[in-house]
Amino acid sequence: MNREKIKDIGLQYNELLNSCKPFITREENIIIDNAFKFASDFLLEKTDELGNNLLEHSLKIARTATDDLGLGARSIIAALLHNTITESGVNRELILGKFDKTTLALIEGYDRISALPTDKVTLQSHKFRQLFLSVADDIRIILLKVAHRLNDMRTLSSLPEPKRIKFSNEVEYLYIPIAHRLGLYRVKSELEDLLMQYRNPEQYASINERIDATKAKRELFIREFAEPIEKELFRNGFEFDIKGRPKSIPSIWDKMKKKDVGLDQVYDLFAIRIIIDSQEEKEKSNCWKIYSIVTNIYPPNPKRLRDWITTPKASGYESLHTTVKGPNDKWVEVQIRTRRMDESAEKGQAAHWRYKGFGEKEQMDQWLQQVRDILENPEQIKFDENFEKNRKPEIIFVYTPAGDLVDLPYGATVLDFAYSIHSRVGDRCIGAKVNGNVVQIRHELKSGDRVEISTSKNQKPKLDWLGFVKTSKAKNKIKRSIKEQKYQLAEIGSDILKRRMRNWKIQYKDDHINFLVKHYKLQTSIDLYDLIAEEKLDLNEIRSLLRKKIAEAAKPQEKKSAVVVNDNEIPEDTSSPDILIIDNKLDKVNYRLAKCCNPIPGDPVFGFVTIGKGITIHSKRCPNAKRLLEKYGYRRIPVKWKESEDVQVSFIAYIRVLGEDRIGMLGEITNVISNDLKVNMLSIKVDSKDGQFTGEIKVNVKDNIHLDELLHKISKIKGILRAVRIASK
Repeated sequence: MNREKIKDIGLQYNELLNSCKPFITREENIIIDNAFKFASDFLLEKTDELGNNLLEHSLKIARTATDDLGLGARSIIAALLHNTITESGVNRELILGKFDKTTLALIEGYDRISALPTDKVTLQSHKFRQLFLSVADDIRIILLKVAHRLNDMRTLSSLPEPKRIKFSNEVEYLYIPIAHRLGLYRVKSELEDLLMQYRNPEQYASINERIDATKAKRELFIREFAEPIEKELFRNGFEFDIKGRPKSIPSIWDKMKKKDVGLDQVYDLFAIRIIIDSQEEKEKSNCWKIYSIVTNIYPPNPKRLRDWITTPKASGYESLHTTVKGPNDKWVEVQIRTRRMDESAEKGQAAHWRYKGFGEKEQMDQWLQQVRDILENPEQIKFDENFEKNRKPEIIFVYTPAGDLVDLPYGATVLDFAYSIHSRVGDRCIGAKVNGNVVQIRHELKSGDRVEISTSKNQKPKLDWLGFVKTSKAKNKIKRSIKEQKYQLAEIGSDILKRRMRNWKIQYKDDHINFLVKHYKLQTSIDLYDLIAEEKLDLNEIRSLLRKKIAEAAKPQEKKSAVVVNDNEIPEDTSSPDILIIDNKLDKVNYRLAKCCNPIPGDPVFGFVTIGKGITIHSKRCPNAKRLLEKYGYRRIPVKWKESEDVQVSFIAYIRVLGEDRIGMLGEITNVISNDLKVNMLSIKVDSKDGQFTGEIKVNVKDNIHLDELLHKISKIKGILRAVRIASK
């Protein structure tokens, strides 16, 4: 071989190294260099049947693999060595000794797939794709074959006719569908272009000539269209490129055939592509900002919005497409994407992963499995379409009237949007205008919607709102607002009842309140006061109930003796009228309060005889109550709390508090407990996560009225979402 040819091959190798330099390590560079030297030893003097140098051919495949498909160092090495076994008879053990098992597996897999007969690929293309996958253990083998066929198509005119037919059929039925499925759009477009030049050269030349003739006019239109957009993008501080991208000739011809029209009647001969520089975490919001700028300048066709940023295609393609009415009322397709998205769109998911960098072997395996999953699906075109229809985006982007961008979860409503602006806006929301149309608060929003909230000072949050909002922020704000309304009403209701009871000459005391709570089957006194404030309870009925209770208590009764149960005694008659009075002064009675439910005065309770331990007092709401009474009902005895105006003894209670994690919150809680209500706090445990905290507090209280007051006070602290009593810690 002459020196000029050797020098030219050396230059091609240096160009390959420069091309892959940004994404390979120094160690990988050394291995690539060793692979080139190894291939040179066996292929430098060899040529194929047409006289083409095999080493130069291997360099072209390697360059295509990295430049057009975005493959990495391992694939470059395999491309350089792929002819060494079949064309030079190199022993596989020699390659294994010089490199590794993966490199050898790629080369041998490539040889196996190249040996497959494809004479009937036009009739059984799907089965051939499945066969390729079963033969290729590593998906990079198929990608290397795509690179090889792309290189072959670029030199198709130099090949004999049988090979042209073979390669063109493989390209149409195998490699174009694979490239389409994997999002290798640059490769797919070039393969289609080369295929049409071979199959339909006259039609290709005619369309190409017509497009060239209108090039100057088209470029003038693009400059006119882009000028106002460029000004706004500069004003907003974006770094960007705007390109006019002509439609591919095969796609234009395909439209002409499908619609049976001439070239003059195909209007979308080109698209405008806006490519921006963006940090990866801001890509989506920045693309939607660009969309807002473009659609503020040119009116969009809402039916032509394609959001492949929120929900990428199955192939990983990400871009925001819209069609707008440009100068002279001409519809223009605009594609908006970042440089990373553009790289991925042009070169597929391999470029996407290479862009991110393979930090771990697992990441490479993840990508390779993803590619295999895409290729193994039996329905080529329908797969992509159905995948997009059935897959829901995680996030949508909507605009305020001022053009600010708000991101919300998929399925978010007008009310979610209102609460994302401000809690007061959400509380008073009565509806909205979405893209100029009046809608209800339940209306689900879509990406690109422009939302203007309508409010009323008479509107208040309602419990059913929780059934259709999606964001946790909205749910928490609604719950808090409803709870605040309830406590405000409860205070009013408490004052009303106190005044009425004074007028009725009835003493306002815990026993009377507990009686009313029990009679109306309520949970707490707060519920009682709330119903009174909302006029849902008849005050005259309450007066009658209390007077009847007082009258019955005043009737002469037989003297009842407290039941004293010895350690080993079990009462046989559970219907006995004897009632155990729970009082700290009855030290002769062997009883204790159950730790499973921690009953306190005011709670409905029952006594349960425990063999060897005396009587245990359980709350009727105790989680163990049902089991005990069903299985050991004969051990139950009636008990009641002793009525006392001056209770000195205190009882243990546990409460759980949920709220926003902020500085000073714990201090405010302990201040309310210890200072405001003079409650003895025995212990506190706090866990914090994702901006919220959960606290479990052990306190001493007099009775359940005292505990309700404590929960009410804690609930009114700013940032507290919930304060409830729990059975035990």
